[in-house]
Amino acid sequence: MTTALALLLGYAFFYPLFMAYLWMVGAVHYYFHYERKDPPLDQPPSLAYPPISVVVPCYNEEDNVRETLHYALSLDYPEYEVIAVNDGSKDATAAILDELAAVHPRLRVLHQASNQGKAVGLNTALTMARHEYLLCIDGDALLDPYSAKWLMRHFHGSPRVGAVTGNPRIRNRTTLLGRLQVGEFTAIIGLIKRAQRTYGRLFTVSGVITAFRKTAVVQAGYWSDDMLTEDIDISWKIQLQHWDVRFEPRALVWILMPETLRGLWKQRLRWAKGGTQALMRNAWIVGHWKHRRMWPVYAEYFLSVVWSYVMAFIIVSWLLSLLLPGIVPPMESPFLPGWHGVVLGVTCMLQFATSKLMDSQYDVDLGKNYFWMIWYPLAYWLLNIGTTVVAFPQGVLRRKGKRARWVSPDRGVRA
Repeated sequence: MTTALALLLGYAFFYPLFMAYLWMVGAVHYYFHYERKDPPLDQPPSLAYPPISVVVPCYNEEDNVRETLHYALSLDYPEYEVIAVNDGSKDATAAILDELAAVHPRLRVLHQASNQGKAVGLNTALTMARHEYLLCIDGDALLDPYSAKWLMRHFHGSPRVGAVTGNPRIRNRTTLLGRLQVGEFTAIIGLIKRAQRTYGRLFTVSGVITAFRKTAVVQAGYWSDDMLTEDIDISWKIQLQHWDVRFEPRALVWILMPETLRGLWKQRLRWAKGGTQALMRNAWIVGHWKHRRMWPVYAEYFLSVVWSYVMAFIIVSWLLSLLLPGIVPPMESPFLPGWHGVVLGVTCMLQFATSKLMDSQYDVDLGKNYFWMIWYPLAYWLLNIGTTVVAFPQGVLRRKGKRARWVSPDRGVRA
């Protein structure tokens, strides 16, 4: 084995191992420093909560918008309005919104003549909102009644908080892909946000539930209409203006996720393209000392892209060694669970067990999905490798200023 190949194999093994334990240590610190001290989920602090505007951008959401707005209009919160933005939907969304607005005084509906993209919908709602604080959710999101109070307590306690993101939970979990995503949102997404909050900065808020201070968004230059993942972009823009962005695990929202390989591929490809756009657009921060607190999250994403390409190279080399045995030196299969695979598998299960202990107070069915997570490294690492390798050049070459418009997502199988 050559030295270069040995280095690549070492990076492929040690990078995810190192990051898994870094995330676990950071998340455990967050739990004991912040989360464990909080009151129960249905007992948010009694504060003088300011009025808020709940913003719901919609595009072709006729199957979900009634339920979403029912939950949004049922918040346990003293004063709020709900703004639904119909972004040129081609189905019955517009008619449903007008029907609901006629019977719900809190609900205001804004209609855009054509599909302009989620960022434009959010910017439109911001200019029309009556209040300083916006709670932005997706058209399929079901808000927990207490979620707004849990988010808003952070703004009440600090004038430098620009945004607070919540804790999405998966509603549809009847298939293997659904069960894996339940584990992913706990063991990966929730764990990472806790760890990043401990270490300083968040790579991204969750587009499906985040509360924003209007002043911070305006100072950051609003949502960018050419970014495929407007949530990543606004997270960076706000933090680069030195606003604080936080994670609130008690602010729950229940969402639908893809449960077909095609739908999951399209979703993760868009996420990867958006991450690449953020990586390229914010490369200038490297070397700027005043933005040093963003360096770790930038490096984390950059190194994950490198890892995906390294793994792709190893997989291709292994396939070539099988097809061309006399030309390409033999290699061990990257898919067979040798000692390194066992170590990574045990780490994966430990990571999920750690996150399960934290999130089980919010999602009582996590234990049912525990042993399905043994498939996570194989299924989702392959998916992430594939989407990253395909998305990176597309994200780099995507023309700046090209409008990012809606595409109806796969909402999965609903029980």
